[in-house]
Amino acid sequence: MAQFKPVTIYTTEFCPYCIRAKRLLEAKGASFEEIKVDFNAALRQEMMQKSGRRTVPQIWVGEEHVGGCDELYGLERAGTLDALLQSGASDESVSPS
Repeated sequence: MAQFKPVTIYTTEFCPYCIRAKRLLEAKGASFEEIKVDFNAALRQEMMQKSGRRTVPQIWVGEEHVGGCDELYGLERAGTLDALLQSGASDESVSPS
């Protein structure tokens, strides 16, 4: 089973780009932490400080800021999204089941 890096996505409820980005991540089998900034000015400010951007979604894979929906789909078209999502954890670092 593939191990994925942690994914964080800042969203708003009815943003079509947020919905598209989440659907792509779900299709890849990647779980993500969704941070909704609709009615939380502090979380929106946090997102803007971390990303330098005001728009949603803003997506991080591990510590790497991917950008928004267009950038996420750009990685998919380039064939590099799967590798980015993979944790690269060796079998030694995975606890036995």
